[in-house]
Order: sequence, then C-alpha cells, then structure tokens
Amino acid sequence: MRLRAVVLVEGLSDRLALEVVARRRGRDLAAEGIRVEAMGGATNIGHYLDRYVPLAVAVAGLYDSAEERFFRRALERVGRHAADLEECGFFRCDADLEDELIRAVGAEQVERIVEAEGRIASFRKLQRQPAQRGRSLHDQLRRLMGGRSGGKYHYARLMAEAVDLDRIPRPLTALLDRL
Repeated sequence: MRLRAVVLVEGLSDRLALEVVARRRGRDLAAEGIRVEAMGGATNIGHYLDRYVPLAVAVAGLYDSAEERFFRRALERVGRHAADLEECGFFRCDADLEDELIRAVGAEQVERIVEAEGRIASFRKLQRQPAQRGRSLHDQLRRLMGGRSGGKYHYARLMAEAVDLDRIPRPLTALLDRL
C-alpha cells in the first residue's frame, strides 16, 4: 500500500490510543496507507516534518497544549502558516491525550480499570501521599499514569478500549475525520 498520510504524535501511548480508537471506529490505518509515528517528544517535530513534507503526503497529528510552540514553529518553518494549527491538520489535547481520555471515560470508571488491573493498592498508596491528598481523582489518576515507566502506554490502550464511541475525545475524532 502506498503511503498516503503520516500522523505525528508525541509518544507511544498516543500512537497506541489513536490506533485502538481508529480500529474501534472500523478503520485500519495501515491498510489505508496511513502511518502513525511516535516522535519521542514534541521537540522532534521538525525532524519528522523534514522527513515527510517533501514526500508530498498528508501530514497531521496531535500535540499537548504545553507543546504548541514547538509545533507552530516547526510548521511555519516548512511553510505551513496558520492562525489555528487545526488548519494544518494538528489537533491540541488540553493537557495531554491521557487527560482527554480520563475525562471522556470518567475518572470513576478509570479507577475501576486500575482496580481490574490489580493496581488499586498502589494507587491508594499514591493517594495518601501528602502532595496528592488535595488533588482531584482525575489528577491523581494522571499522576499514576505518568509516574511509572510504561504507565501511560499501559493505560492509554485500556482507556481507548473503554471509552464510549460517542465520547471519544475531540482531538482524536477531529484527527481521524481529517484523514
């Protein structure tokens, strides 16, 4: 299959969540000629744009709100100027994709996922830490996922499988609709 489009995402958890949601929506991105690239961080966007823009394929992606400046600067450098990055095919997650998925699935349901994974005792220990006591369940769950190596990757798949199809976070829906 000829490469038709490339989707650039910051990390492996983003790639996995996107692929799971696409599959659940009846899409096989690889069969459609769409490659999803985990860039290993937002600061690598320029390198990936340099690689794919000259190939004359559609380039789109997801980014975390805090990383918008890297995406804007790199897109402008390759001649893609827009007041809104969505015009260039790049969709912003409020904090990150895990934040979007927790909100879409619901913090209480994500807590049940943590329990089903046999990690509730570890989560309860985290919740008792002084820095976590006053935080919301949503923020505590984000801390759980981001605090361990592989945590984001592990929970991204589970949340992408659990989210109701009519509650898929807007950045994922908009990106898939664009492709």
